[in-house]
Amino acid sequence: MGAQTRVYKRRIKSVTATKKITKAMEMIAASRIVKAQRRVAASEPYATELTRAVTAVAYGSNTEHWLTTEVERPTRAAVLLVTSDRGLAGGYNSNAIKQAEHLTNRLIGEGKEVVHYVVGRKGVAYYGFRNRAVQESWTGFTDSPSYADAKMVAEPLIESIKADTAAKGGVDELHIVYTEFFSMMTQSPVDKRMLPLTFAKSAEDSAEVLQRGKEILPLYDFEPSADDVLDALLPRYVESRIYNALLQSAASKHAATRRAMKSATDNAEELIKSLTRLANAARQADITQEISEIVGGASALADASAGSDR
Repeated sequence: MGAQTRVYKRRIKSVTATKKITKAMEMIAASRIVKAQRRVAASEPYATELTRAVTAVAYGSNTEHWLTTEVERPTRAAVLLVTSDRGLAGGYNSNAIKQAEHLTNRLIGEGKEVVHYVVGRKGVAYYGFRNRAVQESWTGFTDSPSYADAKMVAEPLIESIKADTAAKGGVDELHIVYTEFFSMMTQSPVDKRMLPLTFAKSAEDSAEVLQRGKEILPLYDFEPSADDVLDALLPRYVESRIYNALLQSAASKHAATRRAMKSATDNAEELIKSLTRLANAARQADITQEISEIVGGASALADASAGSDR
């Protein structure tokens, strides 16, 4: 076997081992997507009913609460970016980071100071490499987040929006950037404002809460007060929104990993085919060279024998 053929054989062996790894990772990601989708579906009824409850209280009481009242001139905004702890997910993390950068530039253009909160090692590494300040970060649970993780993330965010902006370094707005899961092939980064609450997009939901068909529901009495009810509901609302964002991001990450690993497996197969053709061509060239050398040697011996007979 020639030297060139041995080189091709070693490369084929290496690529075959890589293909086995990427195929295994593809299968693992595919199994995790199903679990992540189930968790997203299971969390939606709670989030929907909680949103309706908050909307009903806010509309039914006509009260001005600190989480539903727009600041006249907001000066500081918090942005929560959700990324993953691990890579090998194609453009999943880079797309979410680009969306966060776009939102940050828009908020700065509106004259607001932006405070960053980050979930996931990839986002932390991005801001750390650029020496950009991060108020708080969380890592270690992005592949399979729990409600306790969402509550841990939500707590400092709620405290920051409760605090006075001028004196205690609080914020006037709270935004979240995450990757929304639509299907196995489609996941898109989105940015949404969580606080202060706006009910423009929930007009139909609020109408459904306050009215069933043509029957108008009776007025509600809140005890001890509507403000106390909102104080109890709105933190749960923020936690549920963050929890849903974490679950959708986890499902999107697994889908992106599956897609990236499938592409890597397909590329490995094509590379193996190409290397096999080159190895066969090199082996054929070696065989041809050996035959030529044998024929040349035999011809030389024949010529030498003929010369000695003379």
